[in-house]
Amino acid sequence: MFFGKKKTVLGVDIGTSNIKIAEIFFEDADKAVLSAYGIVNAPYQLTGKNDAEAIAPIASILKNLVAKAGVSNNKCVISLPNSAVFTSIIELPQMSAKELGSAVEFEAKKYVPLALNDVDLSWSIIGSGAETETKQKILLTAVPKQITKDYLQIFSLAGLIPEVGEIEVLALIRSLIGNQPLNCAIIDIGAKSTGVNIIEGGLLRLSRNLNIGGETITKKIAQTLNISFARAEQFKKDFGVSSSTFLPETIKPVLNLIKSEVKQLLTLFQSHNSKLDNLILVGGGSNLPGIVEYFSDLAIPVTLGNPLGAVFYSQSLSEILKRYSLSLSIAIGLALRRE
Repeated sequence: MFFGKKKTVLGVDIGTSNIKIAEIFFEDADKAVLSAYGIVNAPYQLTGKNDAEAIAPIASILKNLVAKAGVSNNKCVISLPNSAVFTSIIELPQMSAKELGSAVEFEAKKYVPLALNDVDLSWSIIGSGAETETKQKILLTAVPKQITKDYLQIFSLAGLIPEVGEIEVLALIRSLIGNQPLNCAIIDIGAKSTGVNIIEGGLLRLSRNLNIGGETITKKIAQTLNISFARAEQFKKDFGVSSSTFLPETIKPVLNLIKSEVKQLLTLFQSHNSKLDNLILVGGGSNLPGIVEYFSDLAIPVTLGNPLGAVFYSQSLSEILKRYSLSLSIAIGLALRRE
């Protein structure tokens, strides 16, 4: 079933440094065509506090991006920022829908570090417990109401209607592994933060957010070499973490923080007698030359994500899409949501 019986879905991903959009046209049940896309720098970040001055500029940038991309649908699916969303996976006994709602709200008080009156709380069943079918796993999501209010204002000013909001990793699962029952880790390296996610049987099991990303690496290069941020950014893109350059020792401390978190989650996952099939790197920070090899000592196959594998697109756009595909993973995953 498509939103409003339309066959196009627009995904909008407002990141910490860029806004990404992707519109998908569903020709039939098996063919999703990327009909429009766009990415633009947006140096504004919503924090839930004192964001009034950022709302209008973000809305203007988004509105212009949608117009230039030639988007045909003003209704959209949006991502909720990792930095502002509280996410937990809890396990509860099987019970009626009415009982479950009360039980989830009670459990939420243990996991959400804000008063429940100050957040928009949502939850969904994501599977039965591993130990026994008498239990079920629940994905719990809490978004500060101020963030929700700011987002609604942005989309209203941009002339868009958000119909669904979801956490970023659910969109990544949709664009990178689809309905495959894989066990994998998805590492999303953004500009200011990195999401570390463990997927079991195609479903989210663990998720953590680190306050480091591509900009952290660029700043480290700039400080170490005493050069401008812009020049450091170009050095990062040109040389990366390849052992044949002078940058690795500067970059490694940042990447080691990410790798350490991944190792901890792998150890935790494997302690339950489970094994991961592979590790998938996405996000703009994953464009770093040599990054796949850097993570290859984790004893599982490491690959770059390929959200383009989930859609059809004009081959004339192949080169430019491949250049930006790692950054478009969330937007494409949002647009692939049909219901």
